[in-house]
Amino acid sequence: MEKQLALLLNELQGIGQSGKKYGHDVFDQERYDQLLVVTGKLLALLTDWDETQIQHYLYTDDGYATPKVDVRGVVFVADKLLLVKEKSDDSWTLPGGWGDIGYSPFEVAAKEIYEEAGIMVTPLQLMAVKDKAKHNYPASLTYVYKFFVYCKAKNTAIKKGLETVDVGFFTQQECENLTLSLARTSKEDIKAAFSYHHQPKNTICD
Repeated sequence: MEKQLALLLNELQGIGQSGKKYGHDVFDQERYDQLLVVTGKLLALLTDWDETQIQHYLYTDDGYATPKVDVRGVVFVADKLLLVKEKSDDSWTLPGGWGDIGYSPFEVAAKEIYEEAGIMVTPLQLMAVKDKAKHNYPASLTYVYKFFVYCKAKNTAIKKGLETVDVGFFTQQECENLTLSLARTSKEDIKAAFSYHHQPKNTICD
C-alpha cells in the first residue's frame, strides 16, 4: 500500500474515533459511525486484513486519536551497535517496541533491551524523535512516533529473547550487509546511531 493512502486511512479512522468521543449531536454521531463503516470497507478493498483485524483497528482505541509510540534502544560496545533479529520477519532491528503504560520512555528502552538482548543498560539521552510517516519506512496503518534512546551497557553477555532469534554487536560496515526489519529500523536509523555515537549532539525532533 502506498504511504499517502495509508496516511489518509489513518486520518479517516482518527476523525471517526475522535468524533464519536467528543461529538454530542445524535446526527453527528451517526455520521462518525458511518465514516468508520466506510473506512472499514476501504480497508477491506485495499488490504488483506480480515474482518476481525479491521474491527480491531477501527474500534479498539478510545478517546481522542493520537499517535502510538515506538521506543528503540541504541547501545554500543567497542564501536559496535547492538541489533536483534526479530522472529516475526527474521530481520535485524534496534531492540525496542511499543511504549508501555506505567513506564517512561527510558524505562521502556531498558526493559526492551533486556527482554530482547539479555543485557542491562543505563539510558543516557533521548537521541531523536521521528514522525514515522515523514521518513523512509514502509507504509503503515498505524500513525507512529519513534523514540531513539542512547544507552550505556552495564554488561555484554547478550542472549536472544522470546521475540528474537539472534542478537549481536555489529560494525557500521557489517550493518550494511544485514537484512533490516525496515518497519522498525531503517538504514537511516543505523547511520544516525553511529553518527551520534561518534559525536553526540542535541536531540533531533521532527
